[in-house]
Amino acid sequence: MSVIENSKLTVVGAGSVGSSTAYAALIRGSARHIALYDIARERAEAEVLDLAHGTQFTGSSDIVGGSDISVVEGSHVVVITAGAKQDPGQTRMDLAAVNARILATMMPQLARGRPERDLRHRHQSVRRADRARAGGDRPSPERIFASGTVLDTSRLRWPLARRAGVSTASVHAHIVGEHGDTQFPLWSQATIGSVPILDWRPADADPFTEGELAEIADDVRDAAYTVIRGKGATNYAIGLSSARIVEAILNDEHALMPVSTVLDGVQGVSGVALSVPSIVSASGAVPIRETSFSDRERELFARSAGALREAADALR
Repeated sequence: MSVIENSKLTVVGAGSVGSSTAYAALIRGSARHIALYDIARERAEAEVLDLAHGTQFTGSSDIVGGSDISVVEGSHVVVITAGAKQDPGQTRMDLAAVNARILATMMPQLARGRPERDLRHRHQSVRRADRARAGGDRPSPERIFASGTVLDTSRLRWPLARRAGVSTASVHAHIVGEHGDTQFPLWSQATIGSVPILDWRPADADPFTEGELAEIADDVRDAAYTVIRGKGATNYAIGLSSARIVEAILNDEHALMPVSTVLDGVQGVSGVALSVPSIVSASGAVPIRETSFSDRERELFARSAGALREAADALR
């Protein structure tokens, strides 16, 4: 595959996350054409107008949108952000039933829009790729995936970088599993540069300890709740991370990202969508099966899979 010329991204949902995704994609130049779709016509048109008013100050991207499903046509990537809002104190799993119903209604309509390349969803409410194939379009499973723990991984790297005294780009650590309460860091593989994280010696500071890393992991897991409690929603960081994933697809980057795909025999898990380091390109997302897990991490991964299986079974 090669870089997609004259690329088109459609963002479904003009709420805080969808609008932030469109905004991030516009200012980063993630795609040549950006469309914003929402059944709430007035909201969608207002967001598009507000974004369009700023295009003098961005790159060559343009933006259109509205409440007509035809805006999806010709898209190379469709990012679905539509869904029920997570309220303060509400877990992501609490949202599963309502979001599954929303996606079950929406996916056949979007599939008929014939996106050119990839169709990905942000929410983990729908676990199996075959649910997204309704309506006659049957893209390969790797072309339907969720943003998974890409944002959680960024949340992890930020405090680690500050503590280590390096840039976030120099921190190599991933959150895996569920995008939610059973997520966990792959500490056994985490490094600062090429140095294992527990061996790193920050300037004028003590080395990391296992207890400190556990506290950081807890803070990362609860980060969304903290933001939601303070401002009502998380939107900027997920918008930026979504735009970054779109770029990896449209530019055929083969970038390593912990997106969420329906796994088939990865660390003993099949039939459940979980996040693991994956190669993201114009072909979609392919998990890196060779990623090493410690025995404890394998147990935590199985627990995360079990939690999602239980939630998915409850929706059937």
